[in-house]
Amino acid sequence: MDRLEKTGHVAMIAVGVIATFAALDTLESIAAPAVLALVTGIVLSPLSNFGERRGLSPLSSALIGLMGTLVVLAVLALIFQPVITQMVEQAPKVWTDMQDAIEFVQGLVRGLEETRGEVEKAVAAEPNATSAGQDAPADDSFDLPSISDALLLAPAILSQVLIFAGVLFFFLLTRQELYEWIANILPGRDAKSAISLREAERLVSRYFITVALINGVLGITTAAMLQLYGMPGALSLGLVAFLLNFLLYLGPAIFFCALLFAGIGVYDGAMVVVPAFTFLALNATEGQFVTPALVGRHMQLNPLLVFLALVFGIWLWGPLGGIVAIPIALWILVLAGALPREPQAEPDMIQGPRAP
Repeated sequence: MDRLEKTGHVAMIAVGVIATFAALDTLESIAAPAVLALVTGIVLSPLSNFGERRGLSPLSSALIGLMGTLVVLAVLALIFQPVITQMVEQAPKVWTDMQDAIEFVQGLVRGLEETRGEVEKAVAAEPNATSAGQDAPADDSFDLPSISDALLLAPAILSQVLIFAGVLFFFLLTRQELYEWIANILPGRDAKSAISLREAERLVSRYFITVALINGVLGITTAAMLQLYGMPGALSLGLVAFLLNFLLYLGPAIFFCALLFAGIGVYDGAMVVVPAFTFLALNATEGQFVTPALVGRHMQLNPLLVFLALVFGIWLWGPLGGIVAIPIALWILVLAGALPREPQAEPDMIQGPRAP
């Protein structure tokens, strides 16, 4: 009977987990900005603690955190706008160069196939099919969103921004009371539960501070490299590299492809691939040496767990899910006691990471 009861409990937990994730998937437009706001609030918690220790009220600290976050998001949107405009302007040239490269490769392949006597008839039909496909004029046009499309999307975007702002503000305002309430409903109901929640908050915040510093150095180095190569908008592209590097694995891959795209539009010859592969070398150095030295020594996250959390987050909510997946996984591991704790370093956690 005990085994049957345990099996029933496991089945109930599995059903609950599946139902929870199904609900999160269905309510993506609400849940995604809310979870992002909670993660942002956890990251901003050291600033709120610092302000409250200096005499600011929780309301003032929450307002400062909210307004600062919204200002940063607005500045990022303004910085990204020229990059997107530049990529749209270069799209026709890039598309033409890519078509020429594809046709050149296709010509080489057809030439190799024609050397085989047994497939001459099959290959003879290939140019006709290719030329027939080239007669279609649809590939040379780029359909951009119209003003009406933007107006239709505006209410949905505005509602998500309002959800994000509201959740962030009220979390920063009442997070101490929220931790106490969660501690009271957790099994045990002792002070250790609230301490664990605050420790998870500090650890996630320190993780983000450390990663932000590493990504900042990578972004500055990338911008300097692109400026040296004469790439237009090098500073904006460095900022893009900084932001995309928060999205582990996928972000650097996207930026690598973007640099290939930009290289085709700006350069000719072998210089087309030089910026992309230079960034690949910089990212490999950061991923193999810098990040493990500054982050891995303290966090000790299993790479398989990181990858699975990232894949699941992207599958659930796209790039936004990939951004919040690692902090949430880290937060859960701290609460579960799966990561080593450093009580002696507790006062210093708010001040950020130390050099190894």
